Amino acid sequence: MSVQSIESQGARASRAPSGFSPSEELLAAALDQLIQHGALSVEFPSGRVRHFGEERAGAVSVALGDANAVKRLLANAELALGELYMDGLLTIEDDDVDALLALLLTNLRDRGFRTRAAPAGMRLLEAPRREINGKRAAERNVAHHYDISNELYRLFLDEDMQYSCAYFKSDETTLEEAQAAKKDLIAKKLCLRPGLSVLDIGCGWGGLALHLARTGGVNVRGVTLSRAQLPVARVRAGAQGLSGKVEFAIEDYRDTKGAYDRIVSVGMFEHVGRGHYDQFFRQVASLLTNDGVALLHTIGRADGPGATSPWIDRYIFPGGYTPALSEIMPSIERAGLYVTDVEVWRLHYALTLAAWRKRFEAAIDDVRAMFDERFCRMWRFYLAASEAAFRYGGHVVFQIQLARRQDAVPCTRAYLDRT
Repeated sequence: MSVQSIESQGARASRAPSGFSPSEELLAAALDQLIQHGALSVEFPSGRVRHFGEERAGAVSVALGDANAVKRLLANAELALGELYMDGLLTIEDDDVDALLALLLTNLRDRGFRTRAAPAGMRLLEAPRREINGKRAAERNVAHHYDISNELYRLFLDEDMQYSCAYFKSDETTLEEAQAAKKDLIAKKLCLRPGLSVLDIGCGWGGLALHLARTGGVNVRGVTLSRAQLPVARVRAGAQGLSGKVEFAIEDYRDTKGAYDRIVSVGMFEHVGRGHYDQFFRQVASLLTNDGVALLHTIGRADGPGATSPWIDRYIFPGGYTPALSEIMPSIERAGLYVTDVEVWRLHYALTLAAWRKRFEAAIDDVRAMFDERFCRMWRFYLAASEAAFRYGGHVVFQIQLARRQDAVPCTRAYLDRT
């Protein structure tokens, strides 16, 4: 809900039940307009309860802790909702954050509320300053999320520590099977042959690079900005006997030199920022050999350009932005690259996040011992909100295959079906 949409309900606020404060009346009027499907019950700080939506059982019930919580929701609902949950000022019956987010997002979608990007010519001017990811800012933003604790990630990721969307062939597929399927599909799309050189931009804990070297017989250089992930990747390479085939380094993609037969980037493009897309793809084009192939795997928006949630930007992924396909393609074209294949993964990340959330909750005592209760609530909200974005919002995953020549990859997709 935007401030404008809330303020537009001022004329209706007078019809709210008496005994409400003016702020409570204003918030109630906005919720009355928003909740058309499902049901929401809100206990306001005044102690009064108001029901919104359909008259039926099964309402999502919440309570707001103080008058300031109401004012914060009125000022910036998208930021305040997560903050109030973190701080215990928004309590949900049975702590069912998933039900609340599903209710809000489905109604927002059905009511047509969303943030549109500025016209193309104004986009860079109106893009938040947080998306201008220079080298220092990029390293700082990576550290904020990825360097907090390797042990935290071990608690809920698969054994290979894949922190990106898995590929579920069915609802019965396990997380481990789905992550293995993701890596296998990426390898096929890269058209690997023994002896080729591969650059992995944003290599994480090294799982994909090691998989490509081990199964494809290629030589891989993985670059990352995470000083916590790097030593883990190097230790894993040594333990698997792949130190001679895989090299890992702290390096910004803009500083990478050389020529590579294959380039892959999984889950890193979301940190590039709209103002740097041309720079990213021109760098890929400059590093790729004439007959080379690249694959970009990124979260994206199926519903057009938008804006990063202010809560996600402040607490989870500072400087991040998930792009629409229409924002990616012009930069690819300007870089002189051919798009040779595009695949859109729908709901795969929702299933991935659900699996991570289940493991996170099972290990919640360990997480609490590492950090505190507020951190637990922050990450619960992050995982739940992310899953909801893929289930009820416009979020998907794009896999875009690129080349410098039309004939760099087969002309049909039959090669992807080979075992």
